[in-house]
Amino acid sequence: MANQYVNKVIVNGVTKIDLTGDTVTADTLIKGATAHDKSGAPITGTNEWDSNTTDATAAAAEILATKTAYVNKSKVTGTMPNRGAVSGVISTKAGTYTIQNGYHDGSGTVGIDTTEQAKIIADNIREGITILGVEGTMTGTEDVVAGSPTVTPNFETQTIVPDSTTDPAQNYLAQVTVNPIPTSETDNAAGGKTLTVG
Repeated sequence: MANQYVNKVIVNGVTKIDLTGDTVTADTLIKGATAHDKSGAPITGTNEWDSNTTDATAAAAEILATKTAYVNKSKVTGTMPNRGAVSGVISTKAGTYTIQNGYHDGSGTVGIDTTEQAKIIADNIREGITILGVEGTMTGTEDVVAGSPTVTPNFETQTIVPDSTTDPAQNYLAQVTVNPIPTSETDNAAGGKTLTVG
């Protein structure tokens, strides 16, 4: 049977149309579109894909749960959990917050526990030390009530402590003054001196 379609047109030695090298087929032409194959025969596309997904690399775990996509010509339903806005707190110096796998909408926060924040104030930090941007002002003498007792030594052991009977009660000793051991000399009947110590 003779070929019924014209697939090549030469006018005055010049090729005006040449379909012989075309590679389009119905299955590679978008569905509903029309063209001619290399024989010149009209064809109608049957391909329902609107993009080539053969080089796509996404996996179900990388696509949001319930959402669908096409990967390598296959429809894939996502399994990635939607975490939304996730917030956490850290309450210890070495504390960390573990970020769960999944989608986060960008509005979650992680911060220091408010109870711990309330402790990070200048009065609680030694002067010259800065913690988390708070510069300390504590000198170490806050609420100090110093005692400066004077004692006279004797032949018994003495324990010197701050006086708790003062108002406010003493809580440390600034200094302790120790008087000299009392001595006295007196003449005695034997014509000498009696030295009395203590």
